[in-house]
Amino acid sequence: MEELKEATKRKVAFFQTMKAVFWSFFGVRKKSDYEKDVALLNPLHVIMAGVLGAVIFVVTLLLIVKIVLAK
Repeated sequence: MEELKEATKRKVAFFQTMKAVFWSFFGVRKKSDYEKDVALLNPLHVIMAGVLGAVIFVVTLLLIVKIVLAK
């Protein structure tokens, strides 16, 4: 439990977290980058970035479908 409290105090730019989540959506991560992310990223930011990334992905798919069906 103490490790989680310590991990949530990590201060990394949200852009870095979004970048890590973006590449993880594609499954393209170097092992060294993954290990660096685990050591530096705030787990709460990773969860928020993952949810945000999923919402953006779903909205993009819906827009593509809407555009294709409109033609």
